[in-house]
Amino acid sequence: MKHTRNFYSRDTKDVAKELLGMVLVHGYFSGYITETEAYIGTEDKASHASWRKKETCFPMWGPAGFTYVYFTYGMHHMLNIVTEQPELPAAVLIRSLEPVTGIDTMIKNRNTENVQNLTTGPGKLTQALGIDKSHNNIDITESDLIYITNEGALENFGIVTATRIGIDYAEEHKDKFWRYYIKDNPFVSRT
Repeated sequence: MKHTRNFYSRDTKDVAKELLGMVLVHGYFSGYITETEAYIGTEDKASHASWRKKETCFPMWGPAGFTYVYFTYGMHHMLNIVTEQPELPAAVLIRSLEPVTGIDTMIKNRNTENVQNLTTGPGKLTQALGIDKSHNNIDITESDLIYITNEGALENFGIVTATRIGIDYAEEHKDKFWRYYIKDNPFVSRT
Protein backbone atom coordinates (compact mmCIF):
# COMPACT_ATOMS: atom_id res chain seq x y z
CA MET A 1 0.00 0.00 0.00
CA LYS A 2 1.32 3.46 -0.95
CA HIS A 3 1.67 6.01 1.78
CA THR A 4 -0.76 8.92 1.80
CA ARG A 5 0.27 12.56 1.75
CA ASN A 6 -0.35 12.67 5.51
CA PHE A 7 2.53 10.22 6.02
CA TYR A 8 4.98 12.59 4.30
CA SER A 9 3.46 15.79 5.77
CA ARG A 10 5.03 15.11 9.16
CA ASP A 11 8.35 15.88 10.83
CA THR A 12 11.13 15.14 8.33
CA LYS A 13 13.30 13.23 10.79
CA ASP A 14 10.38 10.96 11.69
CA VAL A 15 9.63 10.30 8.02
CA ALA A 16 13.31 9.61 7.33
CA LYS A 17 13.41 6.96 10.06
CA GLU A 18 10.08 5.42 9.14
CA LEU A 19 11.03 5.05 5.46
CA LEU A 20 13.75 2.59 6.46
CA GLY A 21 12.76 -0.92 5.43
CA MET A 22 10.01 0.34 3.11
CA VAL A 23 10.05 -0.67 -0.57
CA LEU A 24 10.93 1.93 -3.21
CA VAL A 25 9.43 0.96 -6.57
CA HIS A 26 10.38 2.43 -9.94
CA GLY A 27 8.82 0.53 -12.82
CA TYR A 28 9.99 -3.06 -12.47
CA PHE A 29 12.85 -2.07 -10.14
CA SER A 30 12.39 -2.28 -6.40
CA GLY A 31 14.45 -2.33 -3.24
CA TYR A 32 14.29 -1.90 0.52
CA ILE A 33 15.26 1.59 1.68
CA THR A 34 18.29 1.10 3.94
CA GLU A 35 19.56 4.65 4.47
CA THR A 36 18.09 8.17 4.50
CA GLU A 37 19.04 11.74 5.39
CA ALA A 38 16.83 14.63 6.53
CA TYR A 39 17.11 18.19 5.16
CA ILE A 40 14.96 20.77 6.89
CA GLY A 41 14.23 24.41 6.16
CA THR A 42 16.14 27.43 4.96
CA GLU A 43 18.31 27.56 8.11
CA ASP A 44 19.78 24.10 7.41
CA LYS A 45 22.95 25.11 5.54
CA ALA A 46 23.16 21.62 4.00
CA SER A 47 19.72 22.00 2.42
CA HIS A 48 19.25 23.35 -1.10
CA ALA A 49 16.51 25.55 0.35
CA SER A 50 19.17 27.59 2.17
CA TRP A 51 21.25 28.52 -0.89
CA ARG A 52 19.52 27.58 -4.15
CA LYS A 53 16.92 29.77 -5.76
CA LYS A 54 13.40 28.71 -4.88
CA GLU A 55 12.68 28.18 -8.60
CA THR A 56 15.51 25.63 -8.82
CA CYS A 57 14.38 23.45 -5.92
CA PHE A 58 10.69 24.31 -6.19
CA PRO A 59 9.34 20.86 -5.25
CA MET A 60 10.78 21.31 -1.73
CA TRP A 61 8.46 24.28 -1.23
CA GLY A 62 5.33 22.44 -2.34
CA PRO A 63 3.16 19.73 -0.86
CA ALA A 64 4.68 16.66 0.75
CA GLY A 65 4.89 13.37 -1.12
CA PHE A 66 6.53 14.71 -4.28
CA THR A 67 9.96 13.82 -5.61
CA TYR A 68 12.78 16.32 -5.73
CA VAL A 69 15.46 15.02 -8.10
CA TYR A 70 18.53 17.11 -8.77
CA PHE A 71 21.82 16.66 -10.62
CA THR A 72 25.08 17.16 -8.72
CA TYR A 73 28.81 17.15 -9.40
CA GLY A 74 28.04 16.94 -13.12
CA MET A 75 27.40 13.21 -12.83
CA HIS A 76 24.88 12.09 -10.19
CA HIS A 77 21.13 12.40 -9.75
CA MET A 78 19.79 12.46 -6.20
CA LEU A 79 16.30 11.29 -5.23
CA ASN A 80 14.55 13.12 -2.40
CA ILE A 81 11.01 12.91 -1.08
CA VAL A 82 9.42 16.20 0.00
CA THR A 83 8.11 16.33 3.58
CA GLU A 84 6.40 18.71 6.02
CA GLN A 85 3.92 21.42 4.98
CA PRO A 86 3.99 23.63 1.85
CA GLU A 87 6.31 26.63 2.17
CA LEU A 88 8.47 24.80 4.75
CA PRO A 89 11.10 23.37 2.40
CA ALA A 90 12.14 19.94 3.66
CA ALA A 91 12.94 16.57 2.14
CA VAL A 92 14.38 13.13 2.78
CA LEU A 93 17.29 12.01 0.62
CA ILE A 94 17.10 8.30 -0.22
CA ARG A 95 20.77 7.33 0.25
CA SER A 96 20.76 3.57 -0.36
CA LEU A 97 18.68 0.51 -1.12
CA GLU A 98 18.88 -3.24 -0.81
CA PRO A 99 17.95 -4.40 -4.35
CA VAL A 100 14.98 -6.75 -4.70
CA THR A 101 13.72 -6.79 -8.31
CA GLY A 102 15.31 -5.74 -11.60
CA ILE A 103 18.80 -6.65 -10.39
CA ASP A 104 19.98 -7.86 -13.83
CA THR A 105 19.17 -4.48 -15.37
CA MET A 106 20.67 -2.65 -12.38
CA ILE A 107 23.92 -4.54 -13.07
CA LYS A 108 23.86 -3.33 -16.69
CA ASN A 109 22.96 0.24 -15.69
CA ARG A 110 25.81 0.38 -13.17
CA ASN A 111 28.28 -1.70 -15.24
CA THR A 112 29.24 -3.80 -12.22
CA GLU A 113 28.48 -7.36 -11.22
CA ASN A 114 29.03 -6.59 -7.54
CA VAL A 115 25.42 -6.58 -6.30
CA GLN A 116 26.51 -5.06 -3.00
CA ASN A 117 27.85 -2.03 -4.92
CA LEU A 118 24.74 -1.42 -7.03
CA THR A 119 22.73 0.90 -4.80
CA THR A 120 24.96 1.77 -1.81
CA GLY A 121 24.95 5.51 -2.33
CA PRO A 122 22.44 8.05 -3.66
CA GLY A 123 24.11 8.45 -7.07
CA LYS A 124 24.56 4.70 -7.49
CA LEU A 125 20.92 4.13 -6.53
CA THR A 126 19.52 6.51 -9.16
CA GLN A 127 21.86 5.19 -11.86
CA ALA A 128 20.90 1.58 -11.08
CA LEU A 129 17.16 2.37 -11.14
CA GLY A 130 17.30 4.76 -14.11
CA ILE A 131 16.09 7.77 -12.13
CA ASP A 132 16.98 11.19 -13.55
CA LYS A 133 15.66 14.77 -13.78
CA SER A 134 12.61 13.55 -15.71
CA HIS A 135 11.47 12.07 -12.38
CA ASN A 136 11.49 15.45 -10.63
CA ASN A 137 8.22 16.65 -9.04
CA ILE A 138 6.31 13.36 -9.29
CA ASP A 139 3.54 12.80 -6.76
CA ILE A 140 4.52 9.42 -5.29
CA THR A 141 1.22 9.18 -3.43
CA GLU A 142 -0.55 8.91 -6.82
CA SER A 143 2.08 7.65 -9.29
CA ASP A 144 2.31 4.08 -10.50
CA LEU A 145 5.75 4.78 -12.01
CA ILE A 146 7.61 5.65 -8.81
CA TYR A 147 6.34 5.22 -5.26
CA ILE A 148 7.08 3.81 -1.82
CA THR A 149 5.06 1.02 -0.25
CA ASN A 150 5.00 -0.80 3.06
CA GLU A 151 3.85 -4.05 1.40
CA GLY A 152 6.57 -6.62 2.04
CA ALA A 153 8.61 -4.12 4.06
CA LEU A 154 11.47 -5.24 6.29
CA GLU A 155 10.66 -5.55 9.98
CA ASN A 156 12.47 -5.91 13.30
CA PHE A 157 15.72 -4.07 12.65
CA GLY A 158 17.79 -1.59 14.60
CA ILE A 159 18.28 1.98 13.41
CA VAL A 160 21.60 3.80 13.60
CA THR A 161 21.56 7.61 13.80
CA ALA A 162 24.64 9.42 12.44
CA THR A 163 25.79 12.68 10.89
CA ARG A 164 25.04 13.36 7.25
CA ILE A 165 27.66 12.65 4.57
CA GLY A 166 29.38 14.97 2.09
CA ILE A 167 28.26 18.30 3.55
CA ASP A 168 31.44 19.68 5.11
CA TYR A 169 30.51 23.12 3.69
CA ALA A 170 27.41 23.28 5.93
CA GLU A 171 29.23 24.75 8.95
CA GLU A 172 27.45 23.84 12.22
CA HIS A 173 24.78 21.93 10.29
CA LYS A 174 27.29 19.29 9.13
CA ASP A 175 27.20 17.85 12.64
CA LYS A 176 23.43 17.26 12.79
CA PHE A 177 22.58 13.63 13.44
CA TRP A 178 20.04 13.51 10.63
CA ARG A 179 21.23 10.38 8.79
CA TYR A 180 19.53 7.08 9.54
CA TYR A 181 20.36 3.58 8.39
CA ILE A 182 19.47 -0.02 9.12
CA LYS A 183 21.96 -1.51 11.56
CA ASP A 184 24.17 -4.27 10.13
CA ASN A 185 22.60 -4.06 6.67
CA PRO A 186 25.32 -4.53 4.00
CA PHE A 187 23.49 -2.19 1.59
CA VAL A 188 24.41 1.11 3.28
CA SER A 189 26.66 3.74 1.72
CA ARG A 190 29.08 4.33 4.60
CA THR A 191 28.93 3.68 8.31
